[in-house]
Amino acid sequence: MTEWLVPLGNGLIVAGALFFVAGSLGLIRFPDLYARLHALTKADNLGLGLICLGLACQAPSLVAAVKYLLVWGLVLIASSIGATLIASTALACGLRPRQGRTITSGDEGDEERSP
Repeated sequence: MTEWLVPLGNGLIVAGALFFVAGSLGLIRFPDLYARLHALTKADNLGLGLICLGLACQAPSLVAAVKYLLVWGLVLIASSIGATLIASTALACGLRPRQGRTITSGDEGDEERSP
Protein backbone atom coordinates (compact mmCIF):
# COMPACT_ATOMS: atom_id res chain seq x y z
CA MET A 1 0.00 0.00 0.00
CA THR A 2 2.80 2.45 0.76
CA GLU A 3 4.92 1.67 -2.30
CA TRP A 4 3.25 4.50 -4.23
CA LEU A 5 4.13 7.06 -1.53
CA VAL A 6 7.84 7.06 -2.35
CA PRO A 7 7.47 8.15 -6.02
CA LEU A 8 4.77 10.63 -4.98
CA GLY A 9 7.11 12.06 -2.34
CA ASN A 10 9.96 12.29 -4.83
CA GLY A 11 7.73 14.11 -7.31
CA LEU A 12 6.62 16.60 -4.66
CA ILE A 13 10.22 17.24 -3.63
CA VAL A 14 11.27 17.89 -7.23
CA ALA A 15 8.29 20.21 -7.75
CA GLY A 16 9.20 22.09 -4.57
CA ALA A 17 12.77 22.50 -5.75
CA LEU A 18 11.49 23.95 -9.03
CA PHE A 19 9.46 26.52 -7.09
CA PHE A 20 12.61 27.46 -5.15
CA VAL A 21 14.41 28.00 -8.46
CA ALA A 22 11.52 30.12 -9.75
CA GLY A 23 11.58 32.26 -6.60
CA SER A 24 15.32 32.75 -6.94
CA LEU A 25 14.91 33.84 -10.56
CA GLY A 26 12.23 36.29 -9.43
CA LEU A 27 14.66 37.72 -6.90
CA ILE A 28 17.17 38.35 -9.67
CA ARG A 29 14.81 39.52 -12.43
CA PHE A 30 12.10 41.60 -10.76
CA PRO A 31 12.58 45.39 -10.73
CA ASP A 32 11.84 46.55 -7.19
CA LEU A 33 11.83 45.38 -3.60
CA TYR A 34 8.11 44.70 -3.45
CA ALA A 35 8.05 42.49 -6.53
CA ARG A 36 11.14 40.62 -5.33
CA LEU A 37 9.62 40.16 -1.91
CA HIS A 38 6.45 38.80 -3.49
CA ALA A 39 8.42 36.32 -5.60
CA LEU A 40 10.38 35.07 -2.63
CA THR A 41 7.52 34.72 -0.19
CA LYS A 42 5.05 33.09 -2.56
CA ALA A 43 7.32 30.77 -4.50
CA ASP A 44 9.50 29.77 -1.56
CA ASN A 45 6.56 29.08 0.74
CA LEU A 46 4.92 26.91 -1.89
CA GLY A 47 8.24 25.21 -2.62
CA LEU A 48 8.82 24.50 1.05
CA GLY A 49 5.26 23.22 1.38
CA LEU A 50 5.73 20.78 -1.48
CA ILE A 51 9.06 19.60 -0.08
CA CYS A 52 7.55 19.11 3.38
CA LEU A 53 4.63 17.19 1.89
CA GLY A 54 7.06 15.04 -0.07
CA LEU A 55 9.08 14.33 3.05
CA ALA A 56 5.89 13.62 5.00
CA CYS A 57 4.91 11.03 2.39
CA GLN A 58 8.23 9.29 2.95
CA ALA A 59 8.31 9.70 6.74
CA PRO A 60 8.77 6.53 8.78
CA SER A 61 6.00 7.44 11.22
CA LEU A 62 2.99 9.68 11.56
CA VAL A 63 4.76 11.74 14.23
CA ALA A 64 7.62 12.56 11.85
CA ALA A 65 5.14 13.52 9.11
CA VAL A 66 3.32 15.87 11.47
CA LYS A 67 6.65 17.44 12.44
CA TYR A 68 7.41 18.20 8.78
CA LEU A 69 4.03 19.85 8.35
CA LEU A 70 4.50 21.77 11.60
CA VAL A 71 7.81 23.12 10.30
CA TRP A 72 6.04 24.31 7.15
CA GLY A 73 3.32 26.04 9.20
CA LEU A 74 5.83 27.81 11.41
CA VAL A 75 7.83 29.00 8.41
CA LEU A 76 4.62 30.31 6.80
CA ILE A 77 3.90 32.39 9.88
CA ALA A 78 7.48 33.63 10.22
CA SER A 79 7.87 34.53 6.55
CA SER A 80 4.59 36.43 6.43
CA ILE A 81 5.61 38.47 9.47
CA GLY A 82 9.08 39.08 8.03
CA ALA A 83 7.75 40.13 4.63
CA THR A 84 5.27 42.50 6.24
CA LEU A 85 8.00 44.09 8.34
CA ILE A 86 10.32 44.49 5.35
CA ALA A 87 7.60 46.00 3.16
CA SER A 88 6.31 48.39 5.83
CA THR A 89 9.84 49.53 6.70
CA ALA A 90 10.64 50.15 3.04
CA LEU A 91 7.41 52.12 2.63
CA ALA A 92 8.13 54.15 5.78
CA CYS A 93 11.61 54.96 4.44
CA GLY A 94 10.06 56.39 1.29
CA LEU A 95 10.66 53.51 -1.13
CA ARG A 96 7.57 53.46 -3.31
CA PRO A 97 6.47 50.53 -5.47
CA ARG A 98 7.13 50.85 -9.16
CA GLN A 99 3.85 51.99 -10.72
CA GLY A 100 4.19 52.02 -14.48
CA ARG A 101 5.63 49.62 -16.93
CA THR A 102 7.42 50.49 -20.13
CA ILE A 103 5.96 48.76 -23.16
CA THR A 104 8.49 47.81 -25.79
CA SER A 105 7.69 47.03 -29.40
CA GLY A 106 5.83 43.77 -29.67
CA ASP A 107 4.19 44.20 -26.26
CA GLU A 108 1.34 46.42 -27.45
CA GLY A 109 -2.02 45.37 -26.21
CA ASP A 110 -4.82 46.67 -24.04
CA GLU A 111 -2.40 48.09 -21.47
CA GLU A 112 -1.78 51.79 -21.14
CA ARG A 113 1.58 53.23 -22.01
CA SER A 114 3.52 54.63 -19.12
CA PRO A 115 4.78 58.22 -19.49
